[in-house]
Amino acid sequence: MSTRNVLIYGRDEAPTEPVALRAGPLSLRFEPDTGFLRRIRLGDREVVRAVYAAIRDAGWATVASRFSDLRIEAGPDTFRLSFRALCRQGEIDFSWTGTITGSADGTVVFAFDGLAHSTFARNRIGLCVLHPVRECAGAPCTVEHTNGAVEPGAFPGPISPHQPFKDIRAIRHHVTPGGVEAEVRMEGDVFEMEDQRNWTDMSFKTYSTPLELPLPVTVQAGTRITQSVTLRLSGGVSAPAAPAPDAGEVVLTLGGEAGPLPRIGLGVAGTGRAPTASEQARLGALKLSHLRVDLHPRQDGWEERLRQADVEARALGAGLEVALFLSANAEEELRLVARVLGTGTQPVVRWLVFSGEGGVTTPPSPAEHARAFLAAAGPPVFGGVNTNFTEMNRERPPVHALDGLCYPVNPQVHAFDDRSLMENLEGQAETVASARAFAAGLPVAISRVTLKARREADEPRQRALLGAAWTLGSLKYLAESGAASATFFESTGGLGLLPSDAATPGWSTFPVYHVFADLADFAGGTVRRTISTDPSTVAGLTITDAGRTRVLVANLTANRCRARVEGLSGAVRVKLLDAATVEAATAAPEAFRDEPGRTVDTDSESLSLDLSPYAVARIDAGDAG
Repeated sequence: MSTRNVLIYGRDEAPTEPVALRAGPLSLRFEPDTGFLRRIRLGDREVVRAVYAAIRDAGWATVASRFSDLRIEAGPDTFRLSFRALCRQGEIDFSWTGTITGSADGTVVFAFDGLAHSTFARNRIGLCVLHPVRECAGAPCTVEHTNGAVEPGAFPGPISPHQPFKDIRAIRHHVTPGGVEAEVRMEGDVFEMEDQRNWTDMSFKTYSTPLELPLPVTVQAGTRITQSVTLRLSGGVSAPAAPAPDAGEVVLTLGGEAGPLPRIGLGVAGTGRAPTASEQARLGALKLSHLRVDLHPRQDGWEERLRQADVEARALGAGLEVALFLSANAEEELRLVARVLGTGTQPVVRWLVFSGEGGVTTPPSPAEHARAFLAAAGPPVFGGVNTNFTEMNRERPPVHALDGLCYPVNPQVHAFDDRSLMENLEGQAETVASARAFAAGLPVAISRVTLKARREADEPRQRALLGAAWTLGSLKYLAESGAASATFFESTGGLGLLPSDAATPGWSTFPVYHVFADLADFAGGTVRRTISTDPSTVAGLTITDAGRTRVLVANLTANRCRARVEGLSGAVRVKLLDAATVEAATAAPEAFRDEPGRTVDTDSESLSLDLSPYAVARIDAGDAG
């Protein structure tokens, strides 16, 4: 078996603890592993989600920074820290120094001083500010432009397809209604803002260089780049606010009904072979709605790929979600697909129709042709994009020609660290809400959900407890926001729920398998909203069916935490997938699933949980389990 850290985090080394700091009334954290200044809060209100530096090459790939020489001087309400960072990738050789200070009056300054050691092309170098969605969405603000002009405005409510503000020098907004105001001032370049919910990030990002300027920009060796971000408070901040409750107990409250549990599916096996008997038994136990297969009818081999998908779907008792990537000869390709499928395959639960490689929204013509050639057999025709929600938000789909909308989700467009993956889970619900707003009542299918953008990209964290916790969070937000179906990952292989036979000796399943197995018992059930006092730390998903209730709770952090679930009564059964059980759960999944868990009598209709890093708890009430 792998090391304990690989089972928990997906890598050999455990993450470094963030450094807790204070700047007068503000609490905040610095992460030595990432260089992020994160969760700047006034009491329990987030003022700024993060400030960090980004180096993006000519193809928008992020160049990782290697950090060193961290020095911290911290007092009760002030601090000063500095560090060095080295960025080397391809032609890029760049170093920078970060200096961050916090004052007793609540002023925080992040200074960036960089030097190019080679000549290279870049799309972005410098500081980014993330503004929190929960506190800012729809809220009024004031934007100061680079010429000194001041413009009143508001942060976007629904997801903005394009930049809500350009040419920014400073932005101000109220932290408390009619009281404390925050000003974020940027120096060193011209900044603008984008709504990162387009990519499922839970933030509005202020960044440079403006996208309307020619890119990439050539940086000559010897060029020095300096920037700064200054956060100031005004409006009667007189005494330090109570520290944010990071170390306290997170409370989960069971709310009202949100709707039916989405139909759950997986991508077909990346191995390209039929499932073995043990794989068939384990995957069959998940009661999957469907398997997704991608077909390019203009390319050789698509019929064999369909045949393999049909074999796998039959073995699992699942339908097919068929994604068609059509060229300019859509009519001819659709006739061919209809003819081949007419020879008899597993039932198709839905068609996903894309133009080209799916980088643009499905236009009316292919959608109408697909309905003419394929919908006669019964399955609905969905359209949208196969890239990001962004493209569909900027070019709305022809809802009159479709039976539903579809788009994929992945959390690694802008940031790649563990904390960002978890903090941005709520953004998935934002995209579903926006899609439903322009869907004219049509259902929304999320296909596929992956932990990384490219199918071929390996992501070890998916195979760890971290991946199980993230997946539970994804399922929660997609289910509670009203997604009709959700297609995740693949069935087997490195990107699947089960390993390929030889790739991971000692593993029979990955931890994430058990999240889907816990849902299988409630297929067709009803989702209840589960409200968390700290959604970035603990997430919960509650499902009911025929008098049974199951609550799944995930610790979304690399630290041990306590959670309390309110709204339960009587005796419940609690089972943990955590650092103590994950090795047995992945080596002998059937034996693990046969264990009912421990019986606990709830106290005053609440249950307290002690959760190790990325632990997933299952709580059964009624006759569940």
